[in-house]
Amino acid sequence: MQLLKVDPRALKENPDRTRQTKSTPQADALLLATIKAVGIVQPPVITPESGGGNGYVINAGHRRVKQAIAAGLEEIDVLVDEAANDNGAMRSMIENIAREALNPVDQWRAIERLVALGWTEEAIGVALALPVRQIKKLRLLANVLPAMLDHMAKGDMPDERQLRTIAAASPDEQKEVWKKHKPSKGDPQVSWWSVAQGLQKTRMYARHASFGDDLAQAYGIQWVEDLFAPADEDSRYTNDAEAFLGAQQEWMTANLPKKGLIAEVTNYGEVKLPPKAERVYGKPAKSDCTAMYLDRDGRVQTVHFRMPVAKKPKGKGAAASDSGADDIGVVSKTRPDVTRKGVEMIGDYRTDALREALGRAPIEDDMLMALLILAFAGQNVSVTAGGGGVYYGHSRLAKNAVVLFDADGKLAFDMDTLRVAARTMLVDVFSCRENATNSGIVARVAGETIGADTFLPNMGSEDFLSCLSRPALETSCKDTPVLPRQRVKDTRAALVEHFKEGHFVHPSALFAPDASKLSEWLSSGATSADDEAEDDIAANGDDLSDQEAEAFREAAE
Repeated sequence: MQLLKVDPRALKENPDRTRQTKSTPQADALLLATIKAVGIVQPPVITPESGGGNGYVINAGHRRVKQAIAAGLEEIDVLVDEAANDNGAMRSMIENIAREALNPVDQWRAIERLVALGWTEEAIGVALALPVRQIKKLRLLANVLPAMLDHMAKGDMPDERQLRTIAAASPDEQKEVWKKHKPSKGDPQVSWWSVAQGLQKTRMYARHASFGDDLAQAYGIQWVEDLFAPADEDSRYTNDAEAFLGAQQEWMTANLPKKGLIAEVTNYGEVKLPPKAERVYGKPAKSDCTAMYLDRDGRVQTVHFRMPVAKKPKGKGAAASDSGADDIGVVSKTRPDVTRKGVEMIGDYRTDALREALGRAPIEDDMLMALLILAFAGQNVSVTAGGGGVYYGHSRLAKNAVVLFDADGKLAFDMDTLRVAARTMLVDVFSCRENATNSGIVARVAGETIGADTFLPNMGSEDFLSCLSRPALETSCKDTPVLPRQRVKDTRAALVEHFKEGHFVHPSALFAPDASKLSEWLSSGATSADDEAEDDIAANGDDLSDQEAEAFREAAE
């Protein structure tokens, strides 16, 4: 075997090479960038042409030769070897299958060696066709405990977020957590989530702070720069949550308006207003009050509310009337058309009918997407918001998305699988039950849209009809041969007998929502969106330019 310099354009391809499938454009671009930066590291292997020819045939390194030509190289180094009896088939196969990509730990060690030799992160990124962010991520391993590194080198790697949390901790902290979670013979897999959770520290970001440098200095807050955050945002943070929240509280106290108060929050992160207070979602009036509070991220939030006006007694006999109120007696309330139990039964009926309709009724694909959007607008849905606020959801919803992934963790599905996943997701999300799972008016709109009324069960039963008032019961006799009786139970028994073989649905159980309530919900949603947009603009300190606004409109279209 000898080393020669040849023109890559003069080499001929081997028609019997092992790797026949074409490489991806990304892989070719990576190899081309590497050749341009450092040349060909491993020379291709060629053999003399058999059958009377005087040229050379590529035995190993077809892609290297091709990309060397693309890079404009006039000559490359090659290794000339004698042709094997099998025309190099076994050598080519072994040369391909024996390759294995470096694991991240070995990559980091190689990068650290290059840095020690004077290479910059930018130059390494260009040579390897990798973003500088990836190079920085690998260099995080320099701060990881050696025992953890040895385990990671075996192929058990944490994800980027967990790796950043581990690398940000001190060696002593890592050592203590590793003692609790290191692998054993019975369980060789490391729970990196548990390791990262044990080293997790609450971060309070400077971009969420309303106070200035004076309060930060007074509370001893030292900002730390997050080098891995996007370059276009303020990524400074502090782990001293107590000092951060104290500075925020002092800022709120100093900037509290006249009719304002500092409110607390519930366990769900919602503001707690005074009793009987009515929250104002639109533009506040001068007489309205202001409540300031801290959300889960420590940001100062402001809401407006108004208190009910006390009604003053009118006339001279007002006091006497009050004093004699006990003599008037209790005025009996008119029984509603449907009792609370009836309303709850309607909610169950609606939910079951909606689920059956979602599973069986014909629904176009575009309508499925619209219903999916409606489902996530339901009041019983909780998610983790990407814009800052954290709302904990239910892991059971994940099963509907798992079917859309292949064995390699890539999204790969056909339309039938997508339709089934969308329907099952809607079945799990939408609910009309009168409890915490109620999706609200959006479930009613969805049911009306897909015709879920036809899936409602026969409500002409003793259980449901007993929930109706006399007027509602007598109204149900309309369009039936049943006449109202003197006693309510007789009318109810006659209706039960009539509908035993029929199908009765009370009008109040139909999915079509009340027009006024739907209009109110639509207007409140639009108002909330406008308020959030104004808050975002105020937080950013500037409005969108006309050119940017036009660009957003074009993207939406």
